[in-house]
Amino acid sequence: MKSSQKVPREVQSRAVRLVEEHREEYPSLAAALQSIAPKIGCTPKTLRVWVNQAAVEAGSRPGMPASERQRIQELEREVKALRRANEILKLASAFFAQAELDRRCKR
Repeated sequence: MKSSQKVPREVQSRAVRLVEEHREEYPSLAAALQSIAPKIGCTPKTLRVWVNQAAVEAGSRPGMPASERQRIQELEREVKALRRANEILKLASAFFAQAELDRRCKR
């Protein structure tokens, strides 16, 4: 698969399940990944990432679940937008305050 293609979750889940079901048939996880990855059309590295993420999601491996990572990304985008809006409001406030001072001075 090309790296730019997004693999559906169902395909990833099936691939991880395949690794888990056949893991005992291989001397190591790396050997299992090397053997199974070409059969599903991805690289062993990609399959390892999927297996590791599945372990994180299951709670058997430390790390941040995808749902939490997505929530953090959404919050970071929101903070960025709010900071940008706040900066615009500060500039507008300064502009109108200066305009009010100019108006008072002309009287």
